[in-house]
Amino acid sequence: MIFRCINLALVILLLAVTATCASATDALSQVRNMPDASLLLLDGNGEAMVNHRPEAPRIPASTLKILTAWLAIDHWGLDHRFATDFFLDGGQVLWVKGYGDPMLVSEEIERIAVRLKAKGLTTLHGIRLDGSYFAGGLSIDGRSDSSNPYDAPVAALAANFNTVNVRKTARGILSAEPQTPLTDVAREIARNLKNGRQRVNIRDSRLSARYFGEILQAKLQEQGIEVTGSISNQPLPGELPLYYRHMNSHTLEAVLRAMLRYSTNFIANQLFLALGAEVGGAPADFEKSRRYARQRIASRFHWQGFTMVEGSGLSRRNRISARQMVTLLEAFRPYRGLLPSPETGIQAKTGTLKGISCYAGYLESRPFALFINQPAAYGLRLRVARELLARIRKPSAPVR
Repeated sequence: MIFRCINLALVILLLAVTATCASATDALSQVRNMPDASLLLLDGNGEAMVNHRPEAPRIPASTLKILTAWLAIDHWGLDHRFATDFFLDGGQVLWVKGYGDPMLVSEEIERIAVRLKAKGLTTLHGIRLDGSYFAGGLSIDGRSDSSNPYDAPVAALAANFNTVNVRKTARGILSAEPQTPLTDVAREIARNLKNGRQRVNIRDSRLSARYFGEILQAKLQEQGIEVTGSISNQPLPGELPLYYRHMNSHTLEAVLRAMLRYSTNFIANQLFLALGAEVGGAPADFEKSRRYARQRIASRFHWQGFTMVEGSGLSRRNRISARQMVTLLEAFRPYRGLLPSPETGIQAKTGTLKGISCYAGYLESRPFALFINQPAAYGLRLRVARELLARIRKPSAPVR
């Protein structure tokens, strides 16, 4: 009986060790056994070094942001800066027209206040905000109605990625960041939050513009500019002359680096919408952006069977094959430094939705794409990347 128990224990231990070893060293075989996965790695000559169903259209999740980044670079160039226009009427009311600048953070709004003071502005009797460059009621396919910053909606005029960052205690509500004043919109949103520090999105586009206006008012007052009167949303009167055009201090290169590093859905869809409006005319909407993306991608890459519904990868209706992603990565090669680099030899973007795990980028500068459209173990995609790196560094190593 004792020997039987010992033998059983040894068998269980052996099985556990075997499973652990397989899990640690056999990620590529796991992917090859997945019916809803695709993988492609090119060698130094552009030939397939490792491939598994590379032609099948897959849901790319946030790896789609690489395509959004390429479209933006292709259209604007890395040195592009986004504009916001300011007008001053005869009653000393400041009018602001937004065009979807994704980087109107508090520090940037302070720069705007400094520039307005430098132009001689001393007194205002109100602030009017025009967010009509984006169509009203825009809905992002795949976006949930949560308050998570991940789900921040788009807006033509929005501050701090369309989120508020507050700290709520039994004593009251405070701004959770020193560069951002606590405003009425932030107080209103925080009223229903639990105690603690929280960053939540602003769901109403009219509140988005108003929040920008409230931060601008506070920054103007810090510069010694007297601001009285109301802050409200209102279309810009057509006859007002331009008073000041602010070009954001962040170039498109900096915007894309932030988007790809932090996988910011808000930035991705701001860019996607702005592209469509610039080519197809205002107001921005997703159909104009889809039309532009289809035309430009067909012209440049001659793809068939791909679908780009929005720019962030939230939609499960997006489709792209591993072959198409690798083709894109060949074109994106001059900009691969924009991608995150979690460890030496890897420059790549992850993509995650429930039941979806993706990874695309470069391994020792060689393009690869991994799309897993079925449940997979946590960390499998990174293990695959490491095994592919080992294959690149030791070409004789077998790949199963």
